[in-house]
Amino acid sequence: MIEIRVADAAWRSALPDMRALSRRAVEAALAVAPPLPAGPKAELSLLFANDEAMRALNRDFRGKDKSTNVLAFANLDVVDGATPVAPGDQVMLGDVVLALETVRNEAVKARKPLGHHVSHLIVHGVLHLLGFDHQKAREALAMEALERAALARLGIDDPYEAAQPLRTTRGRRPVMA
Repeated sequence: MIEIRVADAAWRSALPDMRALSRRAVEAALAVAPPLPAGPKAELSLLFANDEAMRALNRDFRGKDKSTNVLAFANLDVVDGATPVAPGDQVMLGDVVLALETVRNEAVKARKPLGHHVSHLIVHGVLHLLGFDHQKAREALAMEALERAALARLGIDDPYEAAQPLRTTRGRRPVMA
């Protein structure tokens, strides 16, 4: 089950098909990721917010007093098996939050359709809910591969193909920050 909440009505005009797009992106992410322990039914929420709300969340939960494009609040006890789940149970994976102004500005700057960028960020956020991360080069490679696979299912081009790396580590693949 996917709960979709719109905290900033500007999302409705910016992305009129947001609900259908969101469901497709979540389903694509779940389709390419390894199955959850015991095969539970996944539940998550998407919150479409603005930069002001995102800044408060980012400050309160990450200590960064600025907005960001997407935040994921994962219930990792389910993913890592710490909380036992019976087959077929409904489990809450967590929440994914997107900030309209930041997301729209990034899409414009990258010359991508807003819907494609939002789909990518939803896939990215859902993968975080499933326990994936990109802090280390090996983790980033694994997560990016899943993102590419999910986006390909949606007919969206590889978002990393033309991306410029922010740093390079000794002899290893560039890491996107």
